[in-house]
Amino acid sequence: MLKGLGDLGKMGGILKQAMEMKGRIEELKENLGAMHVETSVGGDMVTIVMNGNMEVVSLKIDPSIIDTEDPETLEGMVAAAVNASVSKVQEMVKDKMTELTGGVDIPGIV
Repeated sequence: MLKGLGDLGKMGGILKQAMEMKGRIEELKENLGAMHVETSVGGDMVTIVMNGNMEVVSLKIDPSIIDTEDPETLEGMVAAAVNASVSKVQEMVKDKMTELTGGVDIPGIV
C-alpha cells in the first residue's frame, strides 16, 4: 500500500497543535489590554502605568518637579518613563509568548 499515509496523521496532529497555539496567541493579544506595568523615574517624580497594548493608562507627575523655567527636565523624565515602560511591556509580552509557545521562537509574533 501507500507507506506515506502514516505521516498524514502526524501532519494532522501538527496542524491541530498550530491551530490551538494560534487560538492561545489570539487570546493573549485580547488580554494584553488588562495587563499593566508601572514605571517610575527620578525617585518617583514621574510614574507611568502602561497596558500590554502599549497604551498609557495613567501618568503622574510630582508637582515639585514642575518648573516653568526648566521644562526640559520634566520633558526628559516623561520621555524616560515612557521609554522604560515600553521596554517593560515588550519584555512582558515576550515572556508571555515564550510561556505560550514553550520557548519556540515564532518570527513575527513578538
